[in-house]
Amino acid sequence: MRVNARFEGVAEQQVEYLASSTGLKLSDVLRDSVDFYYRHMRAQGAGLRHLSALIGQGDSGRSDISANVKKFLDAGLDEKYAARPVAPGTSKRVRRTSAKS
Repeated sequence: MRVNARFEGVAEQQVEYLASSTGLKLSDVLRDSVDFYYRHMRAQGAGLRHLSALIGQGDSGRSDISANVKKFLDAGLDEKYAARPVAPGTSKRVRRTSAKS
């Protein structure tokens, strides 16, 4: 594939810098840049596809989880940390205070 492109301003300075610092021809710098960007995008896409296999797999039976996530998280933490001793050997207990937003 033959490509004609115009680089001006910052992009032109960047390409010239890469060519001079690596000793490569402009076409090689552009070819390597496309290859780098391609591999970067493929790696990002692969990670998301892998993650998407896990999304929506839980079945809590609730349809309001995403809308009320803070409420459910707060309730779960209250259950888990409801009454904890202040210091070893004391019987005084405190409740977790939650920052509700």
